[in-house]
Amino acid sequence: MNKKELIKLGSKTAKGGFRNEKDVIIRFNNWEKDEVAKKWLHAMGYNVSDIEYVKAAKIRGQYKADIQVRVRITIKLKSQEDLQNLQVKLVSNPQGFNQIDKRRVDKYVELWNIPEDITRILKSFTGETKPARSGLKDSRRVFLSEIDENEQIKVIDFFEKNKILVISDLLKGRGEFSADWMLVILKINKESAWVLKSINEAMNVFGNGEVRITSQGGLRIGKIGMQRKGGDGGRDTAKMLQFKINPVELFKD
Repeated sequence: MNKKELIKLGSKTAKGGFRNEKDVIIRFNNWEKDEVAKKWLHAMGYNVSDIEYVKAAKIRGQYKADIQVRVRITIKLKSQEDLQNLQVKLVSNPQGFNQIDKRRVDKYVELWNIPEDITRILKSFTGETKPARSGLKDSRRVFLSEIDENEQIKVIDFFEKNKILVISDLLKGRGEFSADWMLVILKINKESAWVLKSINEAMNVFGNGEVRITSQGGLRIGKIGMQRKGGDGGRDTAKMLQFKINPVELFKD
């Protein structure tokens, strides 16, 4: 779908472009005058007339959330303060893909308790372990489509059985800065279309679908793609596992 078709899906629009997360923070902090920020707060379940103040700030470090929004509301003279963590995806290409996570295979082994046989396959897939075979598409690594059928079934079964855990770690994360919301902004010349969904809704969207090995030799977990990171001038960091989504899928739900 192109940009105009996505807007027709009923997504909200905002005059003026978004360069980065800072523009989102500015809008939240100017919520009393900014109509887009009011719509975001409404989408998050707040009655704007109950809000005392909103304070948004950038979250520093490697977390799933990019922005923390502090909202104080007063209902019937009782004050309550909420913290909401937002993950922000700014995209300009409806067909583009956005990295959501990358780590060494051993880091995922710790997170998901990956068994040794699957670990061996994944390290061969990333090129962390050099292939013992010849005649491969890439002499540095083994694509999942090149391993034997029994091994393919093992990989698919593992990610199928652990699908909820994997999707949660990739999109939501863990700890105090795990994401509560996903805000996707599609930049269109001088205006932007946006969609704001709870992280549970986002996980349902991106996790929806089967686990399968693709024709390119990677893995798909619903709408999430797994591949070897590559690039980096051939440095060792190219041997990481990388997961990607097309954030625009959130508009289509």
